[in-house]
Amino acid sequence: MAQIHGYAAHAAGAELLPFHYDPGKLGPREVEIAISHCGICHSDLHLISNDWGISQYPFIPGHEIVGKVAAVGAEVHTLQPGQRVGLGWQSGSCGVCEWCLRGMENLCPEAEATCVHRHGGYADRVRANARFVLPIPEALASDQAAPLLCGGITVYNPMRTHGVNPSSRVGIVGMGGLGHIAIQFAHAFGAHVTAFSTSAEKEPEVRALGAHHFVNTRESKAMKTAAGTLDFILSTVNADQDWANYLQALRPTGTLCFVGVPPAPVSFPAFPLISGMRVISGSPIGSPSRLLEMLDVAARHGVKATIESFPMAKVNQAIEKVKKNKVRYRAVVTN
Repeated sequence: MAQIHGYAAHAAGAELLPFHYDPGKLGPREVEIAISHCGICHSDLHLISNDWGISQYPFIPGHEIVGKVAAVGAEVHTLQPGQRVGLGWQSGSCGVCEWCLRGMENLCPEAEATCVHRHGGYADRVRANARFVLPIPEALASDQAAPLLCGGITVYNPMRTHGVNPSSRVGIVGMGGLGHIAIQFAHAFGAHVTAFSTSAEKEPEVRALGAHHFVNTRESKAMKTAAGTLDFILSTVNADQDWANYLQALRPTGTLCFVGVPPAPVSFPAFPLISGMRVISGSPIGSPSRLLEMLDVAARHGVKATIESFPMAKVNQAIEKVKKNKVRYRAVVTN
């Protein structure tokens, strides 16, 4: 097999440099993807900077991958060369643990991440276990589908897990790369959607995406009017907030779910949890079956990421723009 060429981080926080590696012989259950598009996720920035202490250099980041099947292993019968496919954060699991057998491969203790201790999608090709390589519906454009493979499933999975439906009153905290997709999915589920943001100028755009109500979180009066109105709140922000306010915004039996990671530990008064049987939870990505479902829902309901495209050769410029929150709302590099 020919060498794979991409852009790799060689040290914590360093600019990505051209890099190539020999992938070896294609495994019997592996698929090789010729990459056309790869989204830039904040998780990639954390890995490049080694914020989580798990990065091994050099490595090629990128895990929101869309492309065409270039080759399949001898035991792969579900995918064909030339087929358009996607690969997200997860590229493998053990297949035999309790969680894999329950169809929750995303919780497998031996889960393999696409660009952790292996090379990811800022490249011309990538390989993964065929179970995690998914067909992309025709109705989805490749550049808009790429961010759904991590950002999309990150917000879709908790809504499905917590039973969001047409009777639900849903709050979305943060109107960035995750939040703008979350609003669209909540709207597709028929829920009444309230958007929480510190950026008042985003209100018209947020309403166009499907939000029924907008709360400027800088206004304490606006936060007070939201008290006791929501069944489910999804926090997509990586910033510290007055979390007690969001707990107060929940109706009895409501859930506050985190998919964004605030820098400081979160704390809550216990009484609202006890008195209203409220719940605090978190959610990661979803399983391959949930990803397939999400892609189908996105295709049928017109859910898509708002993107800014960059050529693969300008991946460092794209990363800098993402770091400075100058991209609305997801950056995608293209080959």
